[in-house]
Amino acid sequence: MKAQSTAHRVSRTLLFHVFTAACGLLMVYPILWLAGSSLKGPSEIWRKVYSLFPEHPTLENYINGWKGFGGVSFTVYYRNSLVYTVLATAFTIVSSAVVAFGFARIRFKGKNFLFACMLVTMMIPPQILIIPQYIVFSKLGWVNTYLPLIVPRLFGQAFFIFMFVQFMRGIPLELDEAAQIDGCSRGRIFWSVHLPLMKPALFTGSIFSFYWTWNDFFAPLIYLNNPKRYTLSVALRSFSDPSGLTDWGAIFAMSFLSLIPVIVLFIAFQRFLVQGIATTGLKG
Repeated sequence: MKAQSTAHRVSRTLLFHVFTAACGLLMVYPILWLAGSSLKGPSEIWRKVYSLFPEHPTLENYINGWKGFGGVSFTVYYRNSLVYTVLATAFTIVSSAVVAFGFARIRFKGKNFLFACMLVTMMIPPQILIIPQYIVFSKLGWVNTYLPLIVPRLFGQAFFIFMFVQFMRGIPLELDEAAQIDGCSRGRIFWSVHLPLMKPALFTGSIFSFYWTWNDFFAPLIYLNNPKRYTLSVALRSFSDPSGLTDWGAIFAMSFLSLIPVIVLFIAFQRFLVQGIATTGLKG
């Protein structure tokens, strides 16, 4: 009986790992296909659609793609995306942490009502806000600049505020009281007590914000009209020519390069991502 139980457990474990590996391969396959297609010649890309490995690998797609279009290379688009993403992420995380500290630790009249209003904003489709926001930013003369994309981040985002509040509620109040006895102000308590303990949540929020901002297509498309200000997502869309001949090899090559920062960030900080999700109330 013991031998049968051990064999049954081993078979279940093996079946679980095979199923997990198959699901993982299914999710990774599009990225592998993109990487393989970026090394194929124009005639080979669509001739062997399901093949991952090119018959005659070439870097011509990367060379042609990096040249860009309209006299603007992908160096400009990478720089624009990095500046936009880093600034927007930094502003979002810092401002959201400050607002979350107010909701989690400071008592004031109407706090619960304001917190409920903030949660309601998470349910509003962003497309509804595009027209009034565009009118306001147009009146301010901010269209075709990065201000409409970055300035709203200075006031926090509801998702990250909620996530940080959930984390701060798990920090013992005794730490705040001990800091107050030592003469710390609220700002000092936030800086010296809460921020060091919030590293998992801050890393998780930074990764999410970086992903969403780096892949953002709609907002830059609405507010940026000058090709020299385009981000990578908008540049990749503009790279195709529906009325003419599209260089799909170059598009695949630049699309794969656009994934590298996201992949590197995930590999480097996945430990903090898992820890942050496990401690901020975002678990399923």
